[in-house]
Amino acid sequence: MARTKIAPEQIKEAVRDHYGKVAQGAVSGACAEGSACCSGVASSCCSGDESALYTNEELSAVPTEAASSSRGCGNPVALASLKSGETVLDLGSGGGIDVLLAAKHVGAKGFVYGLDMTDEMLTLANQNAERAGLANVKFLKGDIESIPLPEASIDVIISNCVINLASDKARVLKEAFRVLKPGGRLAVSDIVIDKNLDGLPLSEEQIRTALSWVGCIAGALTIKQYRELLEQAGFGKIKLEIRHRYTVEDVVDMVPQNVLKNFAPQIVKELVSRFTSSSISAVRPR
Repeated sequence: MARTKIAPEQIKEAVRDHYGKVAQGAVSGACAEGSACCSGVASSCCSGDESALYTNEELSAVPTEAASSSRGCGNPVALASLKSGETVLDLGSGGGIDVLLAAKHVGAKGFVYGLDMTDEMLTLANQNAERAGLANVKFLKGDIESIPLPEASIDVIISNCVINLASDKARVLKEAFRVLKPGGRLAVSDIVIDKNLDGLPLSEEQIRTALSWVGCIAGALTIKQYRELLEQAGFGKIKLEIRHRYTVEDVVDMVPQNVLKNFAPQIVKELVSRFTSSSISAVRPR
């Protein structure tokens, strides 16, 4: 499992602070200091890298502030194959881009919840929903490790590069299973480690300490660990597919305390290439 000496509450506070600044930057039109995103392009909100994840049609369908505050690593709405009338939950909804896109897919007969723990993001998301003129969405304040919704109330759960930020991922996936209806689907984009972090001249703990937790990769699970936690939660029909393998250039802004600079470039390249943007899907059995 992802090993770190950082206390869970410290991680949450760091994430809240970081994404609060991202939300403020989206409103002001400027990058938040130290903001880094998890997309397949290195850089942050100034780069316009949402175009690597979403189509032009999708980006034009949401407010600019929803796109500029996005810190995703994929397109879970496209992965989910949403149907009209479905009830959807977005874990870690941020500025609301995936909630707004999902709301258009499920239509007036469907409904989409967004769950986030950052006040600034919730304020921004509500403003974006109002700008988009959507009435079939609701943003909830809460922790993805304790989802404030009843059991078996959701048809589809989506999430975009957020589960890796949680300190207790097993709890997150068990909660996701709980709120899904029998036959309900999980469709998330996340950062996942291909193979493991063995065989390098530094320990896994040193690696995770060097990488920024809020930069999305320090807390990443391996493919094997992700699959095991999904199975333990009760999920079936599990699929994990690598979409993008990271490069040194991709993560340069995600490593503010770059102790890796002391190692040979080839070693750093080998380490970074093990981090991937992946699509994960699973089903709660009937």
